Amino acid sequence: MKTLNKIPTGKLERTSSLLKAGAKVGVNYIKYYGNKITKDKDEEEALQALNEDNASDIYDSLKELKGSALKVAQMLSMEKNILPQAYVEKFSLSQFSVPPLSGALVRKTFRKYFGKNPEDIFDDFTPESVNAASIGQVHKAKKGDKNLAVKIQYPGVRESISSDLKMVKPIALKMFNIKKEGSESYFQEVENKLFEETDYDLELKRSQEISEKCHHLPNLQFPRYYPEFSCKTIITMDWMIGKHFSEFTKQNNSQENLNKIGQTLWDFYMFQMHVLKQVHADPHPGNFLVSDDKKLLVIDFGCIKEIPNDFYQPYFELAKNENLNNPEIFRQKLYQLEILRSDDSAQEQEFFTQLFYELLELFTRPFNTDHFDFSDENFFEEIAALGQRYAKLNEMKGMNTNRGSKHFIYLNRTFFGLYNMMHDLKARDIEINRYKKFIL
Repeated sequence: MKTLNKIPTGKLERTSSLLKAGAKVGVNYIKYYGNKITKDKDEEEALQALNEDNASDIYDSLKELKGSALKVAQMLSMEKNILPQAYVEKFSLSQFSVPPLSGALVRKTFRKYFGKNPEDIFDDFTPESVNAASIGQVHKAKKGDKNLAVKIQYPGVRESISSDLKMVKPIALKMFNIKKEGSESYFQEVENKLFEETDYDLELKRSQEISEKCHHLPNLQFPRYYPEFSCKTIITMDWMIGKHFSEFTKQNNSQENLNKIGQTLWDFYMFQMHVLKQVHADPHPGNFLVSDDKKLLVIDFGCIKEIPNDFYQPYFELAKNENLNNPEIFRQKLYQLEILRSDDSAQEQEFFTQLFYELLELFTRPFNTDHFDFSDENFFEEIAALGQRYAKLNEMKGMNTNRGSKHFIYLNRTFFGLYNMMHDLKARDIEINRYKKFIL
């Protein structure tokens, strides 16, 4: 794979790159309509070709930009029920497969913060990155008898967050049916989280704290972190040996081992949600490894969402069947979560009450049973069908569709990612409340 000697950091450069991708998308549509007119391909085949061409051209542009623009692609790749499969497959590459920085740029970053080249700090340092993602890339190093992973943030990523979000905002508004008016709090939440993700001093602190508080959970393993070899754009930790989560799920594993990893992942998330009240809000396969002895290794804590109590209480109270099926309590919680609004019309109140009842009844099913089967295809088909049905409803046109507290953004993202990973594992017989056994 080629390396990058420069990343566009100026607003003009980054906008120009996206405009070029837009021009290619325009050409792809001309090809699509040409295929339809000449009947070279049937409708379904022509549409699939269009999606594949568009996904490739957009991704190729984003991967050169890196940073927030590529992070958005990574987040979208988790929304398997919203995007065509071609986009999901292409955008998922942003988890761990993008062009790395050149050795010269890596050394420049080290000299800026440590006054030395990496080979002068470590006994051994691999100049080629072993993993390049949306915000940073990882190099292998050695110090004494310790094998280390050194994560280096791309230059200019933090400085381009605000301008990147302004570029992708129109796409997000259209894709998720968000009205511009009243959407500021949602985009501010995303911007704040991206600023946190690019603060490696904060990530180091949180990584140490959460790994310490969760180290007693069974079958879970974390790296040790090294502040003396870390700074605001570099984090050094133990090198963890294992298979990427997505690679593990594609192998021929016993159901026992799939259930073991699934239970470990579920316990880890429930303990964070209910005990720590803060959660690793980026549950995608690139952040986890599976060791040969079938331990789950957590290798990234870039995105942490703290859950305020005034959101936590009504959010999880609505996960209980008795509250879902009590109309008075249900409506009360919807107001607390900003799903219903005081200025709603009678039609909007009725519509969104019914919508969120159906959504919550479906998504909270795992919490209303002692054990759950995440290999159940019917459950995930219901999720996909419900999302597609409401996306096509004409009733939503003209309504104020900006619904829910800003805290939904990362909590919903967490559950979407967690459910998808559990489904990829085909994990069965998962004990939902096992995390309670590990509360100290």
